[in-house]
Amino acid sequence: MRGTSLPRSLFLTFLLCCTGVKVLPAGLTVSPSRSQFFKGESVSLSCEEDDSSAGWTLRRNTTRGTRTQCKDGWGKAAGSTCNMTHLLPHDTGVYWCESREGASSSSVQITVTGGSVILQSPVLPVMEGDDVTLSCRTKTPPSSLPAAFYKDGSLIRTEPAGHMTLHQVTSSDGGLYQCSISGHGESPSSRISVSERSSTSSPSTAPPPTSTSSSSSQFVPYGLLSLTAAIVLVLLLVLLVIHHINRKSKANQEDGEESITYSDIEILQQKQRKDKPNQDSGPSAVISTRTTDDVSYSQIIIRENRRREFSREPAVVYSTLR
Repeated sequence: MRGTSLPRSLFLTFLLCCTGVKVLPAGLTVSPSRSQFFKGESVSLSCEEDDSSAGWTLRRNTTRGTRTQCKDGWGKAAGSTCNMTHLLPHDTGVYWCESREGASSSSVQITVTGGSVILQSPVLPVMEGDDVTLSCRTKTPPSSLPAAFYKDGSLIRTEPAGHMTLHQVTSSDGGLYQCSISGHGESPSSRISVSERSSTSSPSTAPPPTSTSSSSSQFVPYGLLSLTAAIVLVLLLVLLVIHHINRKSKANQEDGEESITYSDIEILQQKQRKDKPNQDSGPSAVISTRTTDDVSYSQIIIRENRRREFSREPAVVYSTLR
């Protein structure tokens, strides 16, 4: 259990570090910045990336397919930008940016009409307190004609120049807007979303810019977090290598201890008999061995031979008697 606790702890730490690093959603921009287009017009949609390594691509949901990618039968991809020329009504749908990790940006609704009137309205959500200008435009000149503006099906008012400004919008101004020009027809409906302004920002009375705006500026770059995660990963790998080396060294030491052979040597003295002069006077060894699974125990008994002394027989004198 102790051998696996450290790798498991390191792995859990790595997961926590990786899950703490989130891929920052890219900001989707539309050029020209409007949500409605006439049939045959062109539009460019870009994923403005804070982290280019995320691999952002443009996807869409239309009546002809869901989650289809740019250049997959529509549009021409140029990096993180998708250029669409000669729009058709079946290009109407929801568009968004998506990374390889599955993170998504906020989506936008693009409407392509075969009619003669469109409503020019912000394609991205507007901030609470800003001024929003809506324009009713015809496909053929003159475009500045009197137009009636509607919200959620109810008439707001008629503007002689075809432009209407909503001053210091609030959340109640969000909804579906539409316009109509007498003798030309009416536009499709487009939704205007109003985002709550943070307490640290002050309302702006200036009209929203007509150029392409970016929603990615509202986010903080996460490049530093990605770098931190990479450093943590390297440190974890180093610790795992060190732990593996120490564990292997400890295992080798344990194997060395198990291979020791214990011997019990007993030395005994033995006297050698005198009547066997040719016998080897060196010590004699008796070895007994007992073997278990991993350890061999041996007992060696060495007995030293000593010569045995015998008493001399008395001298015999032989005599002859006559």
